[in-house]
Amino acid sequence: MPQNLEQDITGIILVGGKSRRMGRDKAFLEVAGKPLFEIMLELFRGIFARILLVGDRAERFAGYGLPVVPDIYPGSSLGGLYTGLYNAETKYVFVSSCDLAFPRAEIVDYLCSFLKDGFDAVVPSTRYGYEPLFALYSKSCLAPIKAQLDDGEFCAYAYYPKIRVRYVPPEELARFDRDGRAFLNLNTPEELAKIGEKS
Repeated sequence: MPQNLEQDITGIILVGGKSRRMGRDKAFLEVAGKPLFEIMLELFRGIFARILLVGDRAERFAGYGLPVVPDIYPGSSLGGLYTGLYNAETKYVFVSSCDLAFPRAEIVDYLCSFLKDGFDAVVPSTRYGYEPLFALYSKSCLAPIKAQLDDGEFCAYAYYPKIRVRYVPPEELARFDRDGRAFLNLNTPEELAKIGEKS
């Protein structure tokens, strides 16, 4: 990604999930000996000059020297995105959940390359649907997200028809994700065990 663009984007890592299905804090589950949170942090530090964590229990991340802000609308990933956008000092944010085992810097760079085209959001999709928690957003999304949250609707992409979105389909991303694992997130102990067998 061009140097001038990285200054315009804050990397947001969502760390507020309750990890109910996993039964323990997903941020610190290890894949190949490294906590999931650190996998994402390492990737973001290689790309973005500013990084912000969104979630509760800030003491979990005391050793990382990063700002942690609590959710303005607790209990949903959309609320986490809103909080990140609201608190970011840049016009754009790149948001990610903290439970991706094999995120790709090349995909981040590619999605961010559309920033110059003036979209409100740049969102990848896979054969399973949109990936709203590994995507680029502008502060212009704040008002439609807030309106949706105030209506009690927490779907992470229900407001997309109200903004200008660049959808990035699977065939466009294939060259950056040859093994098909870039969007693999871990929700259950079984999924974690399966990753361990393959990695």
